[in-house]
Amino acid sequence: MVTTPRVGVLALQGDVREHVRVLADLGADVVTVRRPDELAEVDGLVIPGGESSVIDKLARAFGMQDPLRAAIADGMPVYGTCAGLILLAARIADGAPGQQTLGGLDVTVRRNAFGSQVDSFEVDLEVEALGAPPVHAAFIRAPLVEEVGPGVEALATLDDGRVVAVRQGALLGTSFHPEVTGEQRFHALLLDLVRERVRRAGRRDAAR
Repeated sequence: MVTTPRVGVLALQGDVREHVRVLADLGADVVTVRRPDELAEVDGLVIPGGESSVIDKLARAFGMQDPLRAAIADGMPVYGTCAGLILLAARIADGAPGQQTLGGLDVTVRRNAFGSQVDSFEVDLEVEALGAPPVHAAFIRAPLVEEVGPGVEALATLDDGRVVAVRQGALLGTSFHPEVTGEQRFHALLLDLVRERVRRAGRRDAAR
């Protein structure tokens, strides 16, 4: 029997509903996650866009920082968009005073690298891992990946070569917001990673 993947959307701040809608449309069992016990019940997670420094502060206030770091270290598939990418980055080039990250992606990111809200833009990106057609990407106060570690795959770049989407193992990060342009393939890739992890866990349990 094929199990429907249970995926959480971190619901401390940001565009939570948009991610819930995309995941539900793809057939996932979607729950919002605010507490450690809710995180323990999901097989994968989306960290949405919003204010990365605010999500960081709330994660610590709600006792979520350590459980999130532990889940990432344990191999939970996680997809971060915009602020979520910042939170997954190992390093921030221009973090707010005292700002921390969850880590996991061996990258350095710069917040608001393209300017303020009025500098938002949309562009089509070729993403070889997703195939045709191009991804229509919306950049809204978006971060930029400035440095990529040796274990990180750059999934998408702008025409000038700047990196805006990455993958490292079960972790995905995009500078842009596919959830607001009708693009579902990054979320579908996350669900594929979740299903594979669940299958591997089932094989291990059966072998015991």
